[in-house]
Amino acid sequence: MTRQIVLDTETTGLNAKLGDRVIEIGCLELLNRRPTGNHFHHYLNPERASEEGAVKVHGISDEFLLDKPRFREIAAEFIDYIRDAELVIHNAPFDVEFLEQELALAKLPPLSQHCTGVKDTLKLAKELHPGKKNSLDALCERYGVNNTHRTLHGALLDAELLAEVYLAMTRGQESLMMELEEMPAAAQSASGAPVERVPFKLLAATAEELAEHAAVL
Repeated sequence: MTRQIVLDTETTGLNAKLGDRVIEIGCLELLNRRPTGNHFHHYLNPERASEEGAVKVHGISDEFLLDKPRFREIAAEFIDYIRDAELVIHNAPFDVEFLEQELALAKLPPLSQHCTGVKDTLKLAKELHPGKKNSLDALCERYGVNNTHRTLHGALLDAELLAEVYLAMTRGQESLMMELEEMPAAAQSASGAPVERVPFKLLAATAEELAEHAAVL
């Protein structure tokens, strides 16, 4: 059974190295490429103010976050949620850097010790659509995902949209791979009985047939 967690974050700014922090985490679970309805969502008190530009993007005020938990208070719940799953993130290096910083500040092991890996849908989109816009909004439009309710960025909403985009973007290749992995060694008939594979018999042309063929040519 393949377990994936589609994840998005909102932050106080764009630079974790300069002290920007995570203020929202939104995740949803996919089991064998099917949404389960199992969500993880928290607003977080970053213990610092958000940059004006960031607030214009996500619309989350400093006042709203004052009574929210710190990351360290929900870290164990977050780790349990993502444990042994593959993370699916758009522009993964950005979110991963922030999450690694939050884990380090909470004196916890890095992401690699909790999840099985990270899949970057932005990298995948650039490979599939080189030279085109590959933002989440652009991909929603390209794959017919309704994002009209996305006036501001929100971690859980963006994770839900990304899940739809990811499934649409990988439907052909991943479903084929899953079918190949799940295909039994012996083919079966509609009744479930094994089908005997009959070897092809090669029939060589006779001398007379070759002569007629040469005459036609």
